[in-house]
Amino acid sequence: MQLFYTVRAGDSLFLIARRWELPIQSLIAANNLTPPYTIFVGQQLSVPPGVDRVRVEPGDSVYRISQSFGVPASVIIEANRLQPPYVIYPGQLLKVPPGVPYYVVQPGDTLFEIAHRYNVISGGQAAPELIQRLNRLPTVSITPGMRLAIPYAPPGDGGLIAYTTDAAGEFDIWLYNPRNGAVIRLTYGLADTFSVPVWSPDSRTIAFIGRNRIIFVIDVNTGAVASIDQVGELPPPGLDWSADNRTLAYVKQDAIVLYDIVAHRSRTIPQPGVSEVQWFPIGDELLFEAPDESGTSQLFRIRTDGTGKRQITRNTGGLLHNIRISPDGYFALYTTPGVSISIIHTVEIDTGNDFEVPGGPLAKNYFPAWSPDSTRIAYSATAFEDRGYFSLIRIAGSRGENDSTWAISDCFATPVDWSPDAKKVVYLSGCNGGGFASEIWLFDTSHPVPIRLLAGGRITAVQWSPQPIAGLPKKTYTNPVYKVSFEYPAHWRRVTDERYEGPDGFFQISAISAGSDIQEVCRNEAFHPLRPYGSQPRISPAVIRGQEACYIFPSPDQPAEMRGQAALIVRYPRPVVIEGQTYNYFILWADQMHINEISATLTFLNTKNFP
Repeated sequence: MQLFYTVRAGDSLFLIARRWELPIQSLIAANNLTPPYTIFVGQQLSVPPGVDRVRVEPGDSVYRISQSFGVPASVIIEANRLQPPYVIYPGQLLKVPPGVPYYVVQPGDTLFEIAHRYNVISGGQAAPELIQRLNRLPTVSITPGMRLAIPYAPPGDGGLIAYTTDAAGEFDIWLYNPRNGAVIRLTYGLADTFSVPVWSPDSRTIAFIGRNRIIFVIDVNTGAVASIDQVGELPPPGLDWSADNRTLAYVKQDAIVLYDIVAHRSRTIPQPGVSEVQWFPIGDELLFEAPDESGTSQLFRIRTDGTGKRQITRNTGGLLHNIRISPDGYFALYTTPGVSISIIHTVEIDTGNDFEVPGGPLAKNYFPAWSPDSTRIAYSATAFEDRGYFSLIRIAGSRGENDSTWAISDCFATPVDWSPDAKKVVYLSGCNGGGFASEIWLFDTSHPVPIRLLAGGRITAVQWSPQPIAGLPKKTYTNPVYKVSFEYPAHWRRVTDERYEGPDGFFQISAISAGSDIQEVCRNEAFHPLRPYGSQPRISPAVIRGQEACYIFPSPDQPAEMRGQAALIVRYPRPVVIEGQTYNYFILWADQMHINEISATLTFLNTKNFP
């Protein structure tokens, strides 16, 4: 839910942004403000995540801090679970959220305008129905004074985001679909806290090092999992795919290993002290870190047959970590020398010219990631030690230029990654003073308002697919009894011959024996006495495969146990006979999120075979 701050006399965007140490451009984007960015007393501003902790000073009180920040004392009391008489102590870290978790409706407001103003936008379109659904509004009508919780919306982008979480009780690899917010669990009991999902270039396969440091490979379309090797190092080495999606490169026992996942054969290139390896984009060379003759950490390149080894860097300092070659193959980056101090450098591979990225104020810069177009680097920079650890999500050019902060995470450090179109950055937050993140966030570099994608469990890694694939893998369901075929999410499992379910939705099919008036059939289903669609379902006429049809969508007061059930009723091309009974209509029940995409693939089996 978004948080809202009410503008006071003397406020400015600059002062509000500085109060919570957040980028002013994020505050502007969160409210779709336009130049000259004028705000007025009483205006409600959506405030994105910033640095929301303060260290209590002598003489402070909850009331004094609430007045200083301009938020109700009750917000501070609730956020910190303070008990009467609400005593606080010098040195104590106090959470001060930037407002209340609701928007107060103003005269003239509409749900559409509110959705547009506060970025409840998916696929470029305002999504007021998300506000209506969250607040369980029976209609789109709103009145001044109403308190509305304002959600974040799935961005509607292509590609899939893989992440590691224990949301189901144990660490596994999951997928998030930015198109509709759907999530699926890819593995069961195979991952660990250190597991990082690594996409193949065609986005069809994910490799990761999981439990017992076994390397697993997942076919995203089928869900098939194969184990290919076991590495002994802890923390485990990184993995990298060849451009042809066929060979994994990693290090093991002082050697570079190249494993062909199709032929199930591996070959090694001995390199004493090697710690990390990456493929060049063309696929005939490798970039790796290893000590030179003096024992100093350097970057090298070598052909895949083990010949032509050449040194790239002229490092005289500490160890080089986190090596990443740019997608175009012209630059490499690394961090050095370690954890307590971590500086990001980029190096031109052909010349060896080295560039230092300015980085954050504490010189703790982690998880650098190249943009797909090779022009920029996103990374996490630890900051604000005096107010608890936070991370600045920063972006710099390939030579360290234009380094600036775009968003704030409340974690000490967070992995980051880019969208396939190089416009958006995804990162983790929700550490709440602990060691693990619990949320995935995103911002668009052209409109940098942070959007929370999901929350729950402990999340340790996040990787966006390299290709803008349309969505989650599908399977085809065919039922010769009901004479239909359609596609459904591949991770859903069979409950009965007519019902399949997954953590993000379901479908069930049947048939209706009724008269010729489809409008009456739809009304009877929509307003069933048990109210499975709530008290005010919406009926939408349609045509499916040339046949009369209707959709039934639930109202916000639909019982929660119905899991957002909607329905599609279609007249059969010819009546079907099932166990001696004639049926005129096919009915599909599915959750709202999936009913349109399932029905778009619906076909009737060969009508010549109909009785």
